[in-house]
Amino acid sequence: MLILTRKLGEKINIGDDITVTLLEIKGAQVKLGIQAPKSIGIHRNEIYEKIREENLRSSNISDSDLSKAVALL
Repeated sequence: MLILTRKLGEKINIGDDITVTLLEIKGAQVKLGIQAPKSIGIHRNEIYEKIREENLRSSNISDSDLSKAVALL
């Protein structure tokens, strides 16, 4: 893991297309601004984990459910 120190208003570039800017420091929280192409998903970790879990759950379709879905077509 790369660890960087930044001051308010300073930026970090990730590749050519992603820029992270430190916008605000308030107590134990920081506010980050992220500029990235729309094709790149940006999520807080807790949201990303929920999306990942739901994708895994939805990909576990039983043969019976698959047969029912095909029958509807």
